[in-house]
Amino acid sequence: MKVALTGSNGMLGRDIIKVFADVDLITISRKDFDVADLAGAAGFIRGARPDYLIHAAAYTDVDGSELDPEKAYLVNGLGTRNITMACEAVGCPVLYISSDYVFDGSARQPYNEWDRPAPVNKYGLSKLLGERFVASLTNRFYIVRTSWLYGGSGKNFVDTISRLLSEKDSIDVVNDQVGSPTFTYDLAVKLRELIGKGYGTYHITNTSHCSWYEFAVEIAKIKGHDKKINPTTSEKFIRPAKRPAFSVLGNTMLRLEGLEPARHWKEALADYLSR
Repeated sequence: MKVALTGSNGMLGRDIIKVFADVDLITISRKDFDVADLAGAAGFIRGARPDYLIHAAAYTDVDGSELDPEKAYLVNGLGTRNITMACEAVGCPVLYISSDYVFDGSARQPYNEWDRPAPVNKYGLSKLLGERFVASLTNRFYIVRTSWLYGGSGKNFVDTISRLLSEKDSIDVVNDQVGSPTFTYDLAVKLRELIGKGYGTYHITNTSHCSWYEFAVEIAKIKGHDKKINPTTSEKFIRPAKRPAFSVLGNTMLRLEGLEPARHWKEALADYLSR
C-alpha cells in the first residue's frame, strides 16, 4: 500500500509517519508543493500515484485565522480543494483531517457525525469549507474530525502547561470550554485502522471529555506539581477568536464501522507524559 501524507512535518504528521512505518509512505511538505497551487499539487500527486492520501496539512492558528481569514480560507479551504481535485484525477481516496471547531458549541451532548455544523470562528469556517470541497469533489473520501490535539512535536497545551507549572507559582485556566483531549499518536493509530473501511465522515478523539482547567489539573497531577491552578472563565482571556463552549465529538461512526474507540484521554495523557 502506498500512502501520501501532506503536513508530514506537523505534530500529527510525525506520529502518522511512526504508525505507518511499514507501508510505502510518501511524505509531503511545503518544499514539495504549496497546497494553494493546484498545478503543483496535481503534478506531484499524478507522479506519485498513491493508493490513499492523508491530508493533514493545515493552517491551525485559530486566532491568526480570525485576524487573517483569507489565509485560513486559502490553505484550509482552497488548499483542500486542490488536494481533492488532484486525488480524484488519479482515483486516489483522500482522508481529510478536520476539526471540532466546525460546531458552535451549543450542544449538551457529544456531537454526532450527522449533526449540523455552525462554526463560531473563521478557523472553524475554513475547516468546514475544506469539508465541503472534499464531499462535493469526490465520492472516495474520509472526513475525520478530531479535537484538542497534542503530541511530541510542535506547540501544544500539554507542553505549555508543563512549562508554566515549572515557571510560576499559580496559573489561571479556563473552565467553561469542554472538549476531548486527543493524543496525536492515538489518532494516527485510528487513521491506520480506518483506511480501507467504508467512506464517510468520522469523529475520532480519545474517549471522554473535560474542561481545559480539568485537563491542566490532570497534567499537574501526573507530573507531580503542587502549584495552584485557578479555574477561570473565557471572558478573562480576551482573544480574537471565539471558542465553542462544548465541542465534544461522539465517535459514533467509528463504532458503527466496527472499530474500537481510542483509549480514555487520561490514559493517553499519562502515556504521552511518560515518554
